[in-house]
Amino acid sequence: MVSVAEITPADNSAPGLAARALSMLGRHRVFAVAFGIGAVLRLITMLGYGPAMWFNDSYEYVSVALHPRPHPIRPDGYSAWLMLLKPFHSFALVTFTQHLMGLATAALIYALLRIKFRLPKWGATLAAAPVLFDAYQIQLEQLVMSDTQFMLLVVGAITLVLWKRRLTWKVGAVIGLLLALTWLTRSIGLPILALVVLYLLVKRTGWRPITAVLLACAIPVMAYMGWFASAYGKFAMTNSDGLILYMRTAIFADCNKMDIDKYKEVQLLLLCINDPVNQRKDYAQWYLWGQGNGDGTGTGEVLHRWGTNKKWSEITNDAASAFATRAILSQPGDYLKVVARDFLRSFHWARPRFPDESTYNMYQFKPYVEMDETGQPKRLPKWASYAGGRTDTDAFSYEQGPPETRIVHPWADIMSAYQQVFYLRGIMLGGILLIGLYGVVVRWRKFGGPVVLPWLGAVGLLLAPAATAEFDYRYVLPAVPLACIAAAITLRHGVRWGWGRRPSKNASASGPTTLPA
Repeated sequence: MVSVAEITPADNSAPGLAARALSMLGRHRVFAVAFGIGAVLRLITMLGYGPAMWFNDSYEYVSVALHPRPHPIRPDGYSAWLMLLKPFHSFALVTFTQHLMGLATAALIYALLRIKFRLPKWGATLAAAPVLFDAYQIQLEQLVMSDTQFMLLVVGAITLVLWKRRLTWKVGAVIGLLLALTWLTRSIGLPILALVVLYLLVKRTGWRPITAVLLACAIPVMAYMGWFASAYGKFAMTNSDGLILYMRTAIFADCNKMDIDKYKEVQLLLLCINDPVNQRKDYAQWYLWGQGNGDGTGTGEVLHRWGTNKKWSEITNDAASAFATRAILSQPGDYLKVVARDFLRSFHWARPRFPDESTYNMYQFKPYVEMDETGQPKRLPKWASYAGGRTDTDAFSYEQGPPETRIVHPWADIMSAYQQVFYLRGIMLGGILLIGLYGVVVRWRKFGGPVVLPWLGAVGLLLAPAATAEFDYRYVLPAVPLACIAAAITLRHGVRWGWGRRPSKNASASGPTTLPA
């Protein structure tokens, strides 16, 4: 039987659109209320910490936006977004768009779980709650950093893959483009591409959509790599993958165990750290970013031994890659130990101060203005930037005004107090992942079904930094939406369903005919 709503022409007038919007909000009022609260929290954040908050990496993103070039350390996807917004000269606009990205991610989670997998309204809202309400998620959106953009792109690509039962080549092209943007935003996008393609192969999607995914992803990525080659003479995304892996191994690499030929492998010897392993820093970042004389003699400065401004060169990167590979193969047990240790850092109840106090504090809503050694309000650092510039002057040029974070009361006090309580504890994330793992296991006949893609994506986003770089709290947050999606799909049928028992023949493959309350 056809309803009146289905045969009545849509009213596109302003009152008609408003009525339809109110009707939709009424149908999804649980999520609408949660979404509204999340938006208010983000507004309070912008009022209390405008125009933006800063991280060490922020200044390089801004520098590339001002002086477009392929960056040797990280891809330029996020800097391209800053470049698009540059005419407005407003970091407040940058953070506003990032808060919209966070809210859009929550909306995608809700839509996927409610419409495609037919979860109850409260269940789909609960799965989106960590993105909406986690104080550290909101703080990350206020930072001039690429992670929020990366998270939205990953969730968008995986949502589209899960939404479509049968992919056309056109949808495959859209997925491929999203994955290309993901890869160009953060290098970890490459494993996400591999995971999606593998999922589509297991699902027997067909060669046309898979080819479309690969081509749509390859064209912009290859174009960027060609641009990189024109600047550095190397067809690659960065000149930093080997250096970052070297950083990972530096805390345990023992040259006495690596069988280095002192006559034929001099470059590897140059990367040996003189300090005994038991006297080294317990965080790897020091051995890439350690400060000192700059002459290669201090702890954490071996990468300066190639000469001034040679750290990010191809020769240093290749030597560091060879050294790190030798260290992993010579000391596999030590490598697995540090990887496991960093992976498990994601699941603490509290947030231990790691890797150091300074980095930890960059993720905090502080209700006071930090002071420098002279007792004056702390300014942005005056590090050397591109073409003789400085980080602080670059930020001023982009903003066309003072770019420093301004602490405004009482809004800053509200978010500082909120952050002490409202965030997803690591052990809770561990529980969410275990629920998803259950969903993968009980669907073993179907290789995990739709649960396996977001679950492996979440685990991969947590494991990859531990394996190739080092744990950082901001790397955890993009994994949370995927973990929540996997757990929600698992619970959609109840945890007792499965273990060799197949659904009845009359059950719909995509869920019940009517929506549950």
